[in-house]
Amino acid sequence: MATRSISKLLFTTVYPLYVQKAERKNRTKEEVDAVICWLTGYSREDLARHARVAIDFEHFFNEAPSLHPNRSHIQGVICGVRVEAIQDPLERNIRYLDKLIDELAKGKALDQILRS
Repeated sequence: MATRSISKLLFTTVYPLYVQKAERKNRTKEEVDAVICWLTGYSREDLARHARVAIDFEHFFNEAPSLHPNRSHIQGVICGVRVEAIQDPLERNIRYLDKLIDELAKGKALDQILRS
């Protein structure tokens, strides 16, 4: 049930919150965009379009050009749940993004966040 509600959240609504969270910790919108583009394969232009139009997380991830193969290396706890233990692929991808933004806000270096 929680998965369904998370997947129906609008990316358009959550994206500015990601940017605000990062900027409060002296990180930039460009870094947020880099993290999202790395995870999803969206270009910065595509990401900017999705930030302007109403699209929920389900469609945002289902339409992603190429989810990064190293996303499975993202581990840890977000919202009280270990991301690597989440069974539903859509919820796991959403929580991967939450975890990456959290790492950015905590000051982790971008090259470490992107698991290059």
